[in-house]
Amino acid sequence: MNISKNDRGHLGMLLGLAGFTIWYLSDAIRVSSSVPNLLLILPVATAVLILCLAELLISLWRKTLFEAVDDEPVKEILPIVLLFSAYVLTLPWLGFDLGTVLFVAIFLRMKQETNWWMVIGYSLTFGLATALFFAFMLPYPMPMTFLPID
Repeated sequence: MNISKNDRGHLGMLLGLAGFTIWYLSDAIRVSSSVPNLLLILPVATAVLILCLAELLISLWRKTLFEAVDDEPVKEILPIVLLFSAYVLTLPWLGFDLGTVLFVAIFLRMKQETNWWMVIGYSLTFGLATALFFAFMLPYPMPMTFLPID
């Protein structure tokens, strides 16, 4: 199999993601193998490693290392990065619930979603479900605006 320069870059990215995940998981286990410490880390790390392995196996099975994708230009990615930065920086003031709902709604509009019922419904459902999940699963309180969770 002839590996192109682009394929080497994709393979390096995949191996880098898997390597970082393994390092982070092993460091988390080394620090504390208690259930509260690994409650979120272990399932997410396992899912990332399974997805990395699946991508590699599917690519090898197809005999093309990685499927060609259209890379989005920086002018389309930069606003998303700035939106995510604003989301993270404003969480202490907006609260995790309101901040997540607004982030998802603005992101959907930036991606040209025109159905307002879809934007509002998905943002509220995803944002509030995520906020409730983290509020109940994490051992420390999350700043919230509307959800009265202590």
